[in-house]
Amino acid sequence: MNTTPKAKKYRMRKAEPLVEGAQPPAADLLRPEISDDGFGDRVFATAARAGEQDASSRADAKAVAKEIEEIRAEGLTGRQLRMARRVAQRQGIEATSDYEAVRLLRRKGIDPFQRSNVLDLVVAKAANSQPEDDDRVQLPQTVPQKPKLPAKEAMSEERRAKEILRIQRDIARRRQRKLLLLFARLAVFVLLPTAFAGWYFFNIATPLYATQSQFVIQQADAAAPGGLGGLFSGTSFATSQDSITVQSYLESRDAMLRLDEDLGFKAHFSQEFIDPVQRLEPGASNEEAYGIYSRNVKIGYDPTEGIIKMEVIAADPETSAAFSRALIGYAEERVDKLTQRLREDQMKGARESYADAEQKVLSAQERVLELQEQLGVLDPASETGVKMSQVATFEGQLQQKRLELEQLLDNPQPNQARVDGVRGDIDRLERLIAELRATLTQGDEDTTSLAAITGRLRIAEAELETRQLMLSQAAQQLEVARIEANKQVRYLSLGVSPVAPDRPTYPRSLENTALAFAIFAGIYLMMSLTASILREQVSA
Repeated sequence: MNTTPKAKKYRMRKAEPLVEGAQPPAADLLRPEISDDGFGDRVFATAARAGEQDASSRADAKAVAKEIEEIRAEGLTGRQLRMARRVAQRQGIEATSDYEAVRLLRRKGIDPFQRSNVLDLVVAKAANSQPEDDDRVQLPQTVPQKPKLPAKEAMSEERRAKEILRIQRDIARRRQRKLLLLFARLAVFVLLPTAFAGWYFFNIATPLYATQSQFVIQQADAAAPGGLGGLFSGTSFATSQDSITVQSYLESRDAMLRLDEDLGFKAHFSQEFIDPVQRLEPGASNEEAYGIYSRNVKIGYDPTEGIIKMEVIAADPETSAAFSRALIGYAEERVDKLTQRLREDQMKGARESYADAEQKVLSAQERVLELQEQLGVLDPASETGVKMSQVATFEGQLQQKRLELEQLLDNPQPNQARVDGVRGDIDRLERLIAELRATLTQGDEDTTSLAAITGRLRIAEAELETRQLMLSQAAQQLEVARIEANKQVRYLSLGVSPVAPDRPTYPRSLENTALAFAIFAGIYLMMSLTASILREQVSA
């Protein structure tokens, strides 16, 4: 059976006023506001020392409270206070509060917010978290829970407002300082170079005059070939290679040297009134002159339309127009030379073939004439016809004589004289016909047979006919080659003639100044971004 314990009740009497010379009750002796110790004015040595210690402890307490108050006035965040408590625990310092931990750490000369101390704390925590030897038995431990005591003094509203105002003013000062530094950097790296560039373009740069011209390279009209080759005939793609070649030539050193020889390109850009940036020094090399040429002669090719656009810049308008006309003349000569060799090769072969055929025809004709003179026969066919007509006439007479002889022999008593006469005529006619036939096919040492003469003349005449046919073909080939060569002709057609300008074209001061500002601003932006990235990488 359990019985509930009961506390005894005591009746506390009210304190009664003390009688003079009487001792105070024991309860009043424990009250701190009563300074009488019961011994009156009697002084004890030990009591004096205790009083001195009590006074020094009260002074130390006041100093500690003052230091804590100053730490509170710093406006430390909760994270900083927790960091200070962890640093104090690592250093083996027992602190009753976070502010006490900050005070004790500073007394020992340790800054709880220094980066090295925080890194040491992280390393120590990592070292403590490393696993120990696996062979050792790990037993649970009781971690003492220290109560988190509230701060002794809460921050008032007025003090919080003052701290916020101080932080705002500090942020404003930092922003002003950063803005001033930003404006200073912009002035040094952007505004000053831009102002210098504008001063040069508006006051120092020499006015330059540009002459515009446009021309196109065309091909002679020709019948369109069949297949895919006829798709691009008559378009800009058919002459794009020639246009690109002419553009490359006009941009080359060869064109610059020729222009210098004809019109004095170097001397023009070496004049004293040209500003030092654009002026060519006297006695400059060809490479330096070519740099000026490349900057002042701008040539562009439009492949869609096949037009070559050229802009020539000089210190005066007349010279600019003269340079432009000279370059167009050089382009025309170059266009003529592009297909000249091809046309000459085509015509050369056709001419040589025609000349050879003509020479062989003449040789064949001389051979026929020589045979005719040598053999004494103008036309073998005519001679053969004459001979054959004679043979036919004599053979007719021979037939008549033979009929006449048979008629005489049919008489029982023919006239022997007449029979002998007819027989003699028959013999003579047979010999004559035999001779005539012999002259057609047979010959002797003095004469040549008509068949041999006819054969030789026919061979010579056949060769003559062949050579004449070849001459006709060669003449036809020559005409075709001439037509093809005409098809290969390229010529330069001027679309926009060069006209001297009446006002300067360059420099474009406002546009160039704006471009310089954009360039310097872009360079500064890239440099600042690079520096920020590097700073962030180093601090990380």
